[in-house]
Amino acid sequence: MAATCLCGQGQNIEAKGMPPRATPGDYQAHAQAGTVTVAAEFAGHSVPTLQGPLTTEDFVVVEAALFGSPDARMTLSASDFSLRINAKKTALPSRPYGMVLASLKDPEWVPPEAAASKSKSSLSTGGNDGQGGTSEPPPPVKIPIEVQRAMAQRVQKATLPEGDRTLPQAGLIFFEYRGGAKGIHSVELIYAGPTGKVTLALQP
Repeated sequence: MAATCLCGQGQNIEAKGMPPRATPGDYQAHAQAGTVTVAAEFAGHSVPTLQGPLTTEDFVVVEAALFGSPDARMTLSASDFSLRINAKKTALPSRPYGMVLASLKDPEWVPPEAAASKSKSSLSTGGNDGQGGTSEPPPPVKIPIEVQRAMAQRVQKATLPEGDRTLPQAGLIFFEYRGGAKGIHSVELIYAGPTGKVTLALQP
């Protein structure tokens, strides 16, 4: 529900993607798929945006780019990409950015309550009740809707643009994966688009 709400509020924001790097060689891996060069870099549970990285525990992220001849055009779709982790037989399909929103976190955002309680901690007894126990744990932190909306807009802008586009284009693609980053030993990005099919071995 929250993700749907945030998506609705960001409908007027076009997915512009990330600025393509100078050459395909500036990414972890690149390979030819017909007339197009596919390049990519694995970001793990980090979500790189132009305003700084966010994180998600429920998805892994790939920054992908497509390069072609000057003024070349093609139809882009995140559904052309899938991800194979640890040589699993079944590759993970890409997911819409809207599914990622509910699990987004901003490492730089500090709850106002946490900041206030931290400043008072030197004057408190640390929550000890005097009988060897501790007081109730703090309630879960609720991220303000304006902060959630700002994160959603950052991710939407960085997502790989879709539809008929002039190359080069670059942006983020999302795959549902809740395992820890340390458990990822191999990553393969599979592209099967209008110009052909290719598999890129990325660095976990």
